[in-house]
Amino acid sequence: MSPVQFELYNTDGRARVGKITTPHGEIETPVFMPVGTQATVKTMTPEEVKEIGSKILLGNTYHLHLRPGDELIAKAGGLHKFMNWDMPILTDSGGFQVFSLGNLRNITEEGVNFASHISGAKLFISPEKSIEIQNNLGSDIMMVFDECPPHPAEKEYIKQSLQRTSRWAKRCIDANKNKDSQGLFGIVQGGVFEDLRDLSLKELLEYKNDFSGFAIGGLSVGEPKEDMYRILKYITPKLPEDMPRYLMGVGEPLDILEAVSEGIDMMDCVLPTRIGRHGTVFTRTGKLVVKNAKYKEDFTPMDEECDCYVCKHYTRGYIRHLFKANEILGMRLATYHNLYFLQKMMSEVRLAIKENRFEGYKKDFIEKYKEGQK
Repeated sequence: MSPVQFELYNTDGRARVGKITTPHGEIETPVFMPVGTQATVKTMTPEEVKEIGSKILLGNTYHLHLRPGDELIAKAGGLHKFMNWDMPILTDSGGFQVFSLGNLRNITEEGVNFASHISGAKLFISPEKSIEIQNNLGSDIMMVFDECPPHPAEKEYIKQSLQRTSRWAKRCIDANKNKDSQGLFGIVQGGVFEDLRDLSLKELLEYKNDFSGFAIGGLSVGEPKEDMYRILKYITPKLPEDMPRYLMGVGEPLDILEAVSEGIDMMDCVLPTRIGRHGTVFTRTGKLVVKNAKYKEDFTPMDEECDCYVCKHYTRGYIRHLFKANEILGMRLATYHNLYFLQKMMSEVRLAIKENRFEGYKKDFIEKYKEGQK
């Protein structure tokens, strides 16, 4: 029996609400997962990440293997103990770095040769090595090692790439030494081509019993929004109903709502923390750049409708001052607010699906969000 189980509570159209059970706790879905690439959500303590309502976060295989080293983390008792986070963790396999470090790597059938982005040292990650690292990290959910092709890419290249990813998936399954304590997700690739998405899913479904869930990879990598939404609409309903469905790398509020409406259960992205550190925050009326001069004498909260700690205690004028003075607190407060904003939105989304009124919620949210951007 898989260590990661999924229970579906209700559907509203294609939108779903349910629960994922892992060795470190339960997660209500749909869920947005903050990214803690280096065993930390940047500028936040684990206690703060919990305080805003997060039940699961991400770590990164490639980065943690390089620094401080997965064997060191294993000696510390695993990633949960190392970073003082006792709730579920999902680890990315390093596959995204095959995409993001394109000028520092070379792909072969055996695996990927990297030049470390830190030291330039040679590094090799194979499907087996990726799983070995993730076994050492001890995450609740591991991802298969895949190639995330760039956009645009030739159709024939994407086909060869996804077939290699399927072969790598089988090697990941065979390499997993912790089948009773760590779930493994397959990753559907295929770029913006519907027939290639079908092919990728067909090949991965051969190993369905070895997986705890399925992810959609290769979106939000530079393709037009309409292509992303088209592929989401096409492939998501074909993923197994009785398993979690994970869309990798999406964190814009409107993209999240679109994904939920197609039946996605899990999403992650560095976006809310990254833009927060640069002075941009989410509000119910769209994004707000708090560093802008017009907020110098604005003594209202960043979002009048938000009840987070930051909006209750600090003003736009003060937070703008912190950014202008290069004070770390500005980054912390903006990051805290952005993550809270998404967690609050997701709790509203789950309730709306339970009460069969999700489409109305989505329509109202989008109208208000877009109106404020005019």
